[in-house]
Amino acid sequence: MEQQSNALGKKIFFLYPHSVIHDEMLDILIMNGYESYSVRDHKRAQRLLEYFPGSIMFVNIDEGLEERAWEEYIQGIQRGPKTKDSRLGILSYNTDKGLMQKYLMEIGVPCGYIHLKLGLQASAKIMLEALRANEAKGRRKFIRASCEDDSSATMNYKSPEGTTYYGKLLDISSAGIAARIDKFGDYQPNSKLREVQLKLRGTLVLTDVILMGNRRDDKAEWIFLFDPKMASNHKLVIHRYIKQSLQKYIDQLNI
Repeated sequence: MEQQSNALGKKIFFLYPHSVIHDEMLDILIMNGYESYSVRDHKRAQRLLEYFPGSIMFVNIDEGLEERAWEEYIQGIQRGPKTKDSRLGILSYNTDKGLMQKYLMEIGVPCGYIHLKLGLQASAKIMLEALRANEAKGRRKFIRASCEDDSSATMNYKSPEGTTYYGKLLDISSAGIAARIDKFGDYQPNSKLREVQLKLRGTLVLTDVILMGNRRDDKAEWIFLFDPKMASNHKLVIHRYIKQSLQKYIDQLNI
């Protein structure tokens, strides 16, 4: 069991996510600072809720189990001693009002019943409202993903004088990066470095960054903030890299 800090927010799981959720909704949630994952096994999902008490999970009841089995599964989580602190929501293309009433009023899922027929933007708006109501983000503004085990996560910068500096990314968020650069120029905090190239699993991002300084008094570890005017397609690349890194962490958990 791993305790989650309320300050750092809650983990959000999507069980048997529809393709629109996996491919697009998670991008929106990651961009808004919500730590989101997909799970494709309901038994493993229950173990994850036991391992991360207090998590939020949205269940796609259109797939995986029959309707009655889903009811028993969801009620079992809500009553289970190790999972009762979890907060559940329903995702479905089924617009049957009786089914919606059952989950909301009889079973009492706290994170709502979201009709995916509303479309991506409308569904995302409802989901973001539910996550805000459940304080899923905590006080954290950005999700940070570790890059230390990813040899392909690198950066390079060519100075106006023609010197090229190479670095290994240590972590990344939508706000910026930390990188190990063993030999770096004599740059002062708040210096702006133009056209820094990031390589994230083979995808390139070109952006300006602002140097903030060293980390933990380690002269080889540097912190940079991204230029807020970064192109939206580059922001999407970064968020998808964060999403993939988070998912890899959950998929590799031996539980």
